[in-house]
Amino acid sequence: MPLSQRHPRKVAVVGISLSDCGRVDGPTPYALHAQAARRALADSGLGRDVVDGVASAGLGTLAPAEVAEYLGLRPRWVDSTAVGGATWEVMAAHAADAITAGHANAVLLVYGSTARADIRAGRRTSDLSFGSRGPLQFEVPYGHTLIAKYAMAARRHMHEYGTTAEQLAEVAVQARANASRNPDAMFRDPITVDDVLSGPVIADPFTRLHCCVRSDGGCAVLLVAEEYVPDTAKAPVWVLGTGEHVSHTTMSEWDDFTVSPAAVSGRLAFERAGVGPGDIDIAEVYDAFTYMTLVTLEDLGFCPKGEGGAFVEKGRLRLDGALPVNTDGGGLSACHPGMRGLFLLVEAVRQLRGEAGGHQVRQPDGSVPELAVASGTGGWFCSSGTVVLGR
Repeated sequence: MPLSQRHPRKVAVVGISLSDCGRVDGPTPYALHAQAARRALADSGLGRDVVDGVASAGLGTLAPAEVAEYLGLRPRWVDSTAVGGATWEVMAAHAADAITAGHANAVLLVYGSTARADIRAGRRTSDLSFGSRGPLQFEVPYGHTLIAKYAMAARRHMHEYGTTAEQLAEVAVQARANASRNPDAMFRDPITVDDVLSGPVIADPFTRLHCCVRSDGGCAVLLVAEEYVPDTAKAPVWVLGTGEHVSHTTMSEWDDFTVSPAAVSGRLAFERAGVGPGDIDIAEVYDAFTYMTLVTLEDLGFCPKGEGGAFVEKGRLRLDGALPVNTDGGGLSACHPGMRGLFLLVEAVRQLRGEAGGHQVRQPDGSVPELAVASGTGGWFCSSGTVVLGR
């Protein structure tokens, strides 16, 4: 029977891992890729011979070919989609589609970066640049940096809806509270709203603690077809629905600074999963800056547009809050080695498995969460990928 006439194959995450993260001065980015890949395969209980798909971006000239070669893999399906921080949720969507269609059986998503170590060692002497060709040539001459774009968007939200700097600071405070219970987090000491507001201004209204940390690290996720699940070491976490969306590259083409592409990717993911925001137990969202968390929560439908400030200031994002968000501490406190989107998937799966240790979220009855959403953002709200996962 042709595959198109069969019941679509379900897709599960069966292996997850972190490489060494935080302050990692010795290994190369390739070594972090390999470390994460080995650990994810060990976590799955499967051998590397089952892997016939590799997805990677951000390293080398021919990613993921170079990464696959370094790992000793010869995949028949690859993806090198690069849309910034949303890359990994978009890749997970592509991998799930490929597995469902029978184009691949087991896809490894893998990432590694020594962004912090490279700066310290002088191997990289400036912050990330997206270049000045193409559409960006109309913005670069004015010094419109990535953080300035996010700051401008945050200011627009403050103007339109009365969102305050204190409310944005609450996002950082609650992320740090979650990180305080995660031994792998880079920064764990509690902070207050006053600590955030009194720090040096990076781009108004953002002070230093409104911005993500700079770290090293990597991670990996293994997705497989349902027929592999009986041979895996742990219970599967199923991919229930995905969505992706690209909205703009230049600020002049962004219709509304207060709306992110998660408004589309989230809606698609929820529709395809057959669930709604109210069904979700935990959310892992991209948080290079505090405003990203706030507006993404609005656009995913956890609160109405413009009410994100009031939503986040009531402690809802904490591990014991109404909607635990970035349960590992997020990019604001745990780690941020570059394109952090894959870390969102790792943490979501860890929580659904009940393997998060001291920062494990528990339901009122003591059980672990059943449904999670991971939503990555790329560029300056240019792209979004959203994945709904369930036990």
